[in-house]
Amino acid sequence: MIKIIGSINYLLVVFLNAFTDLGHKIIIQNTIFKVYDGSTQIVLTAIVNALILFPFILIFSPSGFLADRFAKNKIMEYAALFAVVITLGITYAYYHGHFLLAFSLTFVLALQSAIYGPAKYGYIKEFFGDKYISAANGAVQAITTVAILGGIIFYTVLFEGMYSDSYVTEDEILQAIAPLGWLLVGASLIEWFLAAKLPNKTEQKSVKVFKAKKYLSGFYLVKNLKTLTRKREIYEAVISLGLFWSISQVVLAIFGEYAKSELGVTNTIYVQGVMALAGIGIVLGSILAAKFSKYYINLGLSGIGVIGITLIVFSIPFIDSMMLIAVMFILFGLLSGFVLVPLNSRIQHLASRIHLGTIIAANNFVQNIFMFSFLMLTTVFAYFGMNAEILFYLMGLVGLYLVYLLFKRYYVDIFWAFMGLLSAFRYKYDYYGLENVPQDKAVLLLGNHVSWLDWIILQLPFERRINYMMDKEIYHWKLMYPLFKRGEVIPLSPRAFKDAFKDAHARLKEGRIVSIFPEGGISKDGNIGTFHRGFELIPKDYDGVIVPFYIDSGIFGTVFSKYKPKNGKLNLFKRRVIRIYFGKPLPKETTSEELKAIVTQMKEQYETQQTQA
Repeated sequence: MIKIIGSINYLLVVFLNAFTDLGHKIIIQNTIFKVYDGSTQIVLTAIVNALILFPFILIFSPSGFLADRFAKNKIMEYAALFAVVITLGITYAYYHGHFLLAFSLTFVLALQSAIYGPAKYGYIKEFFGDKYISAANGAVQAITTVAILGGIIFYTVLFEGMYSDSYVTEDEILQAIAPLGWLLVGASLIEWFLAAKLPNKTEQKSVKVFKAKKYLSGFYLVKNLKTLTRKREIYEAVISLGLFWSISQVVLAIFGEYAKSELGVTNTIYVQGVMALAGIGIVLGSILAAKFSKYYINLGLSGIGVIGITLIVFSIPFIDSMMLIAVMFILFGLLSGFVLVPLNSRIQHLASRIHLGTIIAANNFVQNIFMFSFLMLTTVFAYFGMNAEILFYLMGLVGLYLVYLLFKRYYVDIFWAFMGLLSAFRYKYDYYGLENVPQDKAVLLLGNHVSWLDWIILQLPFERRINYMMDKEIYHWKLMYPLFKRGEVIPLSPRAFKDAFKDAHARLKEGRIVSIFPEGGISKDGNIGTFHRGFELIPKDYDGVIVPFYIDSGIFGTVFSKYKPKNGKLNLFKRRVIRIYFGKPLPKETTSEELKAIVTQMKEQYETQQTQA
């Protein structure tokens, strides 16, 4: 992905945009932290965050129109130029000690970001394409988070270095830290220069016309929201992201007061530093989410992410160690990456190019409606004396509802994502020949059987779910039966084998993937055993092919295999590499003897290659 010409330029533009926006916010937020305490601090902090969110709500329709009507690279260029003008105004406010002006310009700077946002995220699909959509979203999320993290640390450290306890008003503090304004201006200038060099990837010009009367009457709002709801999965993903960001915003808004009142921490470097650790977590989580979405958008990661986030939010009030809370914030960020990358990638993937800008703007609109509403509720609760601890519990309840939403749609994906993460601690899977497995027709997967994990190993690189054929006695194990049933496993027994193959035939007629291990059991000696003829009984009138596979010996000697090589040594600290090879499609008429010969040839061929390597 990085080799694509212009990708580094784009990522730098994304970084500088977030770095500048965050820099001014942190300066204002730290000023409030130094001057105010208790509920007043929570209220003012929430208002700062609300000023950043409100523009995304206010100009939802215009920003979506601009991203669909004009070249997205040009929108980013002119928005960056607008940022230069705004940061010059902010610098003026700092030097003259105009806190209210600087406070108000937070809204104007956010307005620039609201215009910029749909173009920035819409450009991902245009520039990187569907092939790299998860990797690009992971990179953008990681870069944005690094910018936020860097901005928090950079501007907070400089702020503390210029601050003195003798300053008692907001205006005095701003005048003391005024030179920081030139850093904001400089970053905006560089961003503008880089944005002007981004290539135009617009394939087809739009002829849309924006009419102010329809905007003011709410016509565009209703129309664009209808566009968002046309595909239910997009709409549900947007709602889920809105709830996630609401939890995150409230946690960040209340943590400063919680740290001061409950933990006795008053240094902004410590407070902002702990929250910044969530940024490190998001970077790691985004990279991991992109890695685990190598073959397809791994939506199950989002479910795992919200479960972990909910548990963390519930646990924070029980922790009185700043060090342990710092660890919790890193985990919070890591799991946030699991939530953000797959859901944002899915929205962009499902959105048509002609409505991409509108849908991303709608995504921003709904998310910011959620965040704005939650922050306003936080302000009201704090005003009436509700402390931060209770607010943590309330966010935990919101997290439980979010878990329910994602489980309802992605429970199968969540299971496979969990299995993939669990097995990744011990094993590394290398897949070869995935292009040999058709995406648009039925597939009968047939190959050797080396371990209890083969069903997991084969499934991980495929978004389409494999329907396995399994021994009926294993199928009815009490603890595993519900799982096998939901996974649409086909039970097989000597007495009812015809029914099983009839069921497999019906699945293949529907265009699914069905997998059978023709050996009938796990290898006990490391060799490929006799391939039974059962699969030959499946009628050949389905639109599909047979694809042979070979799983190498990487798992031999573990507790999951039956074959224990005499000279095999088990290294608990080394990840085992397991290689899986998929051969070229075969005719449906292929016999068991022919299939065994092909899989054996694959084994010999790849073992020779590994020996030579």
